Amino acid sequence: MNKEKFTLIGAGLAGPLMATYLAKKGYFVEIYEQRPDMRKESISAGRSINLALSIRGIHALEEVGLYKKIKPQTIPMKGRMIHDLDGKTHLQPYGQKDDETIFSVSRGKLNMDLMTLAEKTGNVSIRFNHQLLSADLDQNELIFQLSDSSEEIKLSFSKVIGCDGSASILRKAIVKKTNADYVIKPLGHGYKELTIPPSKHEKFQIEPNALHIWPRGKYMLIALPNTDFSFTCTLFFPMTGENSFETVITEKDILNLFQSQFPDAVKLMPTLAEDFQSNPTGDLASVYCEPWHFENKALLIGDAAHAVVPFFGQGMNASFQDCSVLNQLIGQHADDWTAIFNDFSTTQVENGHAIADMAIENYLEMRDHVNNPDYKKRRNIELKLERMFPDRFIPRYSMVSFHQMPYSEVYEKGNQQYKLIDEVLKADPAGTFIDKALVEKMLP
Repeated sequence: MNKEKFTLIGAGLAGPLMATYLAKKGYFVEIYEQRPDMRKESISAGRSINLALSIRGIHALEEVGLYKKIKPQTIPMKGRMIHDLDGKTHLQPYGQKDDETIFSVSRGKLNMDLMTLAEKTGNVSIRFNHQLLSADLDQNELIFQLSDSSEEIKLSFSKVIGCDGSASILRKAIVKKTNADYVIKPLGHGYKELTIPPSKHEKFQIEPNALHIWPRGKYMLIALPNTDFSFTCTLFFPMTGENSFETVITEKDILNLFQSQFPDAVKLMPTLAEDFQSNPTGDLASVYCEPWHFENKALLIGDAAHAVVPFFGQGMNASFQDCSVLNQLIGQHADDWTAIFNDFSTTQVENGHAIADMAIENYLEMRDHVNNPDYKKRRNIELKLERMFPDRFIPRYSMVSFHQMPYSEVYEKGNQQYKLIDEVLKADPAGTFIDKALVEKMLP
């Protein structure tokens, strides 16, 4: 039986992965990407250099047979290394088990490996330098502009999947056609990428097996390790206001900020001022959209459907889980694309909204609460409850990063856990005693 041809918009991380799933089911796929081939030209992805890979993303990479190749290129991070203002550090483990670890991975290398894997199926072709300008969902037509000329071309499609990121053009067409509930919520904070280079002996300058955080209340600096012994640092900072990207401009401004707020980081960053002034400032926002499809013709996945701020390390992982879930639905519904697209929207929209909300909440935790005595007390209670009830209590961070339960379920359970810990603290405000009978009554 001849399979339909799929058109995918975007050859970032989700596009080639979804194309591989489709190709393995016998479909022919064409991916249209506005950038040149990053395997042939040195280009900036315009986004973070490295990402946090956890169980949801690992599962998808295992399904398509790529994880064994990727794993040696990752660096395990066992917890948050907190950098206090006085230079002292302490590690807050992500979990209590040896396998409760997240992994730093190169975005560019993973992207290239995913594109190559897709092409190796023999059913996938990638058309670079094609920027989508508009989509006509009635006539099944897409208009592209070739990046290396002013020429516009019109192409027809049978099924189209938008993997074209937070500024998705296909989403714009779906929203217009369906009168979708759609909102972009700016965070009000942006980000700037900086670097901690290797030491002069080509070693890591700080502990490599941790995600480093300099929490400073209204903003923070983080650092993730790279395989070349460097760290990619990201300053998350207000866009406007007294201390913001609007006011920190000159070399003196930059050095004053870092010497006063991140003094132990300054000595590790010899090109700090130069990097700050030359690297772009990125915006941060969450995308909420419902539905994610139009009829049996067009569908959104990944950031195009549910862009999130990066504070739970789940943007890539959520996108990869979209691909895995869609692949399962294709098998369940046996090529009934009306049912597949409907089911995907129905099950995944609430999960997309949930992880978007949790990512914002985690920003507040990372930049402020991690050094708060009340937070530390609650975190200790969480870990005690997990030890006491290992089959019934899993901390929210662990549910997100080390399990594959739907994000919406995690969000609901997390809220229940918060109330449970409130009750534990009412019984003992110091948090040293846990009334086991009380907890057993409240646990599902």
